[in-house]
Amino acid sequence: MEAIFGWMMSPAGWASFVTLAALEIVLGIDNVIFISIAASRLPKHRQLAARQLGLTLALVFRIALLSVLVWLTGLTATVLTLGPLDFSARDLILIAGGGYLLWKAGQEVGEMLRPPAHAAALKGEDATGGPDLFVLVVAQIAVIDVVFAIDSIVTAVGMTNELPIMIAAVVVAIIVMMFASGILSEFIEQNPSTKMLALMFLLLVGLMLVVDGFGVHVPRGYLYAALGFAAVVELFSVLARRAELAAATVEDVAAPAPADNKAP
Repeated sequence: MEAIFGWMMSPAGWASFVTLAALEIVLGIDNVIFISIAASRLPKHRQLAARQLGLTLALVFRIALLSVLVWLTGLTATVLTLGPLDFSARDLILIAGGGYLLWKAGQEVGEMLRPPAHAAALKGEDATGGPDLFVLVVAQIAVIDVVFAIDSIVTAVGMTNELPIMIAAVVVAIIVMMFASGILSEFIEQNPSTKMLALMFLLLVGLMLVVDGFGVHVPRGYLYAALGFAAVVELFSVLARRAELAAATVEDVAAPAPADNKAP
């Protein structure tokens, strides 16, 4: 037990835990957006189960990755060479995951740009997709979470050699994602215009993962700053639309009833 919980008796252990937990949560923002969009294809009463099951599987996968530290640190070793480019297992995973995000987000954007009748038909097909669609959504959430987690896990291995601390930080991050994904899903459903913003962000994330896999590292701070600015603009737009709707409702209530023009 001391080997598992001994870090709790050390200020340095708590400092490592708080740092890693904060890192996992911040790096999980893009993952939460993907989870919210992926689960939105299901009927509302099944979305919560899909998010929780997908993230639970992701937690198991992350702990398994952390438990195989020797193999994980070897992810940066070259496994493929194409001309002047050397690719590690980490690079290939990032390229594959980023490519999938680009395809998935592009597909969602295409559906939003289709005529309303066609989009409604697709939504109806998804709603009756049954267990196959549910399994697909859960698998997408679990696999993409692992792709998003590669960088943070490699960073965690470099920051501390205490496996219990890393596992505790991952558990906290997954719990935060479970709550945050529900809140974000509800907000996107009530404000559909924010879905396009989220999809554009996922396209940027996918592109960032691909170029990172090719050896061009883009600091995520720039990405999060752009997302934060766009989110603030969208928030004010939502508030403005609600204010207009409220004003229109008040005017409708205050308007006099039309006079009865019946002839005497």
